[in-house]
Order: sequence, then structure tokens, then C-alpha cells
Amino acid sequence: MKKQILIAGIISMAVVSCTKSTTKTETVENPDGSVTTTSTTITQTPSEVVDTSKIHQTKEDVKAKVDEAGNKIDEVAQKTKEDINKAGKDIKKGAQDASKDVKDAAAKGAGKIEEEAKKLKEDLKK
Repeated sequence: MKKQILIAGIISMAVVSCTKSTTKTETVENPDGSVTTTSTTITQTPSEVVDTSKIHQTKEDVKAKVDEAGNKIDEVAQKTKEDINKAGKDIKKGAQDASKDVKDAAAKGAGKIEEEAKKLKEDLKK
């Protein structure tokens, strides 16, 4: 949709720039003392014919550039999506590793507490 609007704007600017309008106003005093005002608009077009092949070529050039820009945007968006997915997988793996480390540390800590509790119990029996 944006492409069509852009192309239509370029074509309309080319057509408008080829036309020139001038308005003339004449005031005439009649013999009876009344005044008559006449306005005339003169529209001039260039004496040379508009080369439509140049307009079509410009239109195609603009369309190609817009398509190229759209493709580049799509490529960047795809790469960004892939990078985000990779980062998400890395974060998930890191979180799993950290979780495993915390569980291991908690198990070791619990084992040491049990050993110390047994020692304390034996010491109290003596």
C-alpha cells in the first residue's frame, strides 16, 4: 500500500510540475460610468510532449528501490528473531544449569548438616 501511495505522489508531482496557470483581471470603465471586471485564467502546458517512458522508468526505479528496502527490513527482522531465539535458549540453559548447581549445593549442605547433627547427637550421649 505504501508503495502505491509513493509512486502516485511522484507521478502527480511530475504531472503538476508540467502545467502553469496564470490569472489576468481586466477592469474596463464603460461610457455610462459603470465598471466591468473580467477575470481570465490561462493554463499553459509545455510545448514539448511529456516523455511517458521516463515517467515509467522512474516509477520502476522507485518501485525497485522500495522493494529492495523492504527486503532488507525483512532480512534484518529475521536475523533479529533468530538472535532473540538463540539468546532465549542460552538464557534457558543457563537457568537450568544454575538450578542444577543450586540443587547440588543444597544437597551437599543438607548432607553436611546431617553429619554434624549425628556428631552432635553422639557427643551429647557421652
